[in-house]
Amino acid sequence: MTIDESGVLVVGGGVIGLTSAIALAESGRRVRLISRDAAGGTTSAVAGGLCWPYRVQPYARAVRWSVRSYEVLAALAERPAETGARMVTGTMTAEVADGTAGPAAADDGLTAWYEAVPELRRARPDELPEGGASGWRARTPLVDMPAHLRYLERRFAAAGGVVERRPVTSLAEAGREAGTVVNCSGLGARDLVPDPGVYPVQGQLVIVENPGVEEWFVSAAPGAAETTYVLPQPYGVVLGGTACEHAWSREPNPAVAVAIVARCARRFPALARARVLAHRVGLRPARSEVRLAAERLPGGALCVHNYGHGGAGVTVAWGCADDVVRLIAEADAA
Repeated sequence: MTIDESGVLVVGGGVIGLTSAIALAESGRRVRLISRDAAGGTTSAVAGGLCWPYRVQPYARAVRWSVRSYEVLAALAERPAETGARMVTGTMTAEVADGTAGPAAADDGLTAWYEAVPELRRARPDELPEGGASGWRARTPLVDMPAHLRYLERRFAAAGGVVERRPVTSLAEAGREAGTVVNCSGLGARDLVPDPGVYPVQGQLVIVENPGVEEWFVSAAPGAAETTYVLPQPYGVVLGGTACEHAWSREPNPAVAVAIVARCARRFPALARARVLAHRVGLRPARSEVRLAAERLPGGALCVHNYGHGGAGVTVAWGCADDVVRLIAEADAA
């Protein structure tokens, strides 16, 4: 195969790969995206879609990426039917050991995020769940991920990008096809790089008919295996969830599903009677921190790694895509 020295090969078709590919294609690059699965079959399609930094490190960079993505998604929310993004008001709290809502600490590493989100404020006592000590109220992007991924695929094609459905067995193989490779393989990076520091954080959720819920609600303690979130989407309400580290199963656990609904119904009682539409399980591609850096492959091709985003893929995607474009431009100029 003849190497395409000036082209870029993006590996991975989830939200991280698609946004990176779009940013590069819209900057004038010739881009091919290779993914074994269509976007609708990736972990991104199972994501709840709330724009808020979650289980992603390092916070200093993650907040910068999140603020950039907030700006992009807020603009896309002006065309919700086309893009799948909407601006929705909701409440973010933390949980303490007994499972009740506790303080969303100001020293949790997200201060720059709190300062950047327009109109974000401390929640009043009457806006918190029973027993809640404190939390945040904000109007943030909430993304219908299946619809959003279809939009990203259309946007990539409109920018001249080409998608190929096939597996990539090694980065060296990819480097023999293009002068630049962008590795957005998510959990697949564990074997592709290989990077044993990548591991799954299993997330189970339940989708129910919407009994009238208009706001999102999240209560989660850092590192907890159980979280509570209620995300109203056009197709129903997404109820969550779990965050089980190193769990590989994609099969929903019926007992876990019952517990999820019960937790969410404590905030919105009508959810206890809502008809269940679907059960879903996704594996978040976690790492001690996001790997977003450039290196040379053995054959000389440039490789920009962009993986390990945990549960914050849609939240940081556009900010990370900007850094991918920058890293490639810097390498070209060197």
